[in-house]
Amino acid sequence: MNYFETPTQWRIPEEAIRHSMMEMAIDGAFGREGVAMWLGRYEQNTAVVTHVAALRGAGVRKAPDQLLISADLVNDLTDKAIDLGLVLIGQIHSHGPLHGTSLSVTDKRYGISVPGYLSAVAPDYAMRPSTSVDECGVHLFEKGRGWIRLTPEQVAKRVLVVPSPRVPVLIVGSV
Repeated sequence: MNYFETPTQWRIPEEAIRHSMMEMAIDGAFGREGVAMWLGRYEQNTAVVTHVAALRGAGVRKAPDQLLISADLVNDLTDKAIDLGLVLIGQIHSHGPLHGTSLSVTDKRYGISVPGYLSAVAPDYAMRPSTSVDECGVHLFEKGRGWIRLTPEQVAKRVLVVPSPRVPVLIVGSV
């Protein structure tokens, strides 16, 4: 599989989901959107999440209805991924209680738009630690189609949340 093909499945460890929810809830407690990035590897047509990245510093701005990540911080994240032999598989970010789990116009316009990239949206600023992937909006960027939201049936077949050993959390950016 090359970088411009869309995986047929994504395998995300339960611990990666837990770490992501905890990371987003830090900002959710202040009424702001949060984000966690998913890094990993491709195993044939499956994207396998192996690491969670938490973004810090001036390169990430979080507000009640907006999340901005600077190109410099994305470059730092990419450099760290390359150093570890990983690729950016996707991300999860949170929306507030009144904003649902669909990608916003801003998410679509300014987010990472690479074929096969997964973008999940957690509800309620990720303040419920037990939130499952099924409760999130799960979106996929496809070549020639742009962003599509996966149906619950597609999520159940294509996004596999699996038991896992320890999943490292990488801190990217400065405090």
